[in-house]
Amino acid sequence: MAIAPPSASLALLSLGRLDGQLVHSPAADLWMAQARLEGASLLAGQAGVPVPVSALQDWVCGRTAPPRHSEGLDDPLSMAALFHFALSAVDVGRDPIARATLNLSRTLLDDRAEADLWAPDDLLRFGPLWREAQERLTAPYPSPGVLPLAERLLDTRARLSAPCAAAPIVTSADGRQLAFAGRSFGIGWVLACHLPAAMVAAGLTWRALPHLAQLPRLWPDDPRALSIAIDDMIGRQAAAGLKALVAFEKAVQRLPDTGTVTQRSRLPLLMRLLLVYPGLSRTAVARLLGISHQGATKLLFQANALQGA
Repeated sequence: MAIAPPSASLALLSLGRLDGQLVHSPAADLWMAQARLEGASLLAGQAGVPVPVSALQDWVCGRTAPPRHSEGLDDPLSMAALFHFALSAVDVGRDPIARATLNLSRTLLDDRAEADLWAPDDLLRFGPLWREAQERLTAPYPSPGVLPLAERLLDTRARLSAPCAAAPIVTSADGRQLAFAGRSFGIGWVLACHLPAAMVAAGLTWRALPHLAQLPRLWPDDPRALSIAIDDMIGRQAAAGLKALVAFEKAVQRLPDTGTVTQRSRLPLLMRLLLVYPGLSRTAVARLLGISHQGATKLLFQANALQGA
């Protein structure tokens, strides 16, 4: 049995610490909501449509249309479709916090409706590929570990066919037709979508951690080399995740005292939500908390007053 190198052992140790600390953390829900945005941002970079977390926050909070949609760029796919695929890939079956944060995100922005509106062609182009990758990468593994995961990733990539756009045909002035090669699309981001759930299936984590969604742009063909790259990503992302979790826990402790409000007040919940979704509009708050626009306006005023105190 091969012994994992020290760097791999440290990476898995950090990952285990993050996975365990999330179980009892008072800020686990906030961290999970933020990790969804970070995971989608990582996937966007791998898909060739780089989008920062702040742009996703603006879109989710209803301040803008999908990122890059109006920039006139020749992107391989719409961010609306990618965001839908990213959110749908994380298994929430046995994790109540993941389920609650997914419902929260979809209350603010229904990724399914947005993808149907802005990117129906991308859903048709990548949907079957996404579902097949999910089936293969989350199937039971022969043994736990990063190496079996790397082997499964390489096998899945070899079995999947990249989608290709229809070849454009240009007709010349004299009636001749010229057919150009159709545009092919990369599938690395599709596989990376399912990496958090695959890590659960491979026995590496208890819950799917959405920010563990990064794979090398150029994959090595050797599974051991790919497993080293995955170990590096795990170590980097686990350390960043721990740092973010501690920051959220401290932010929760620093929240202004709302002891003067009644137990039925939604103000404490709003104060927490603003840590992940800063700048929520009155309409978004009303939809999230199930209250009137007048009540949302009052809550926002109270929250801003406490934050400025």
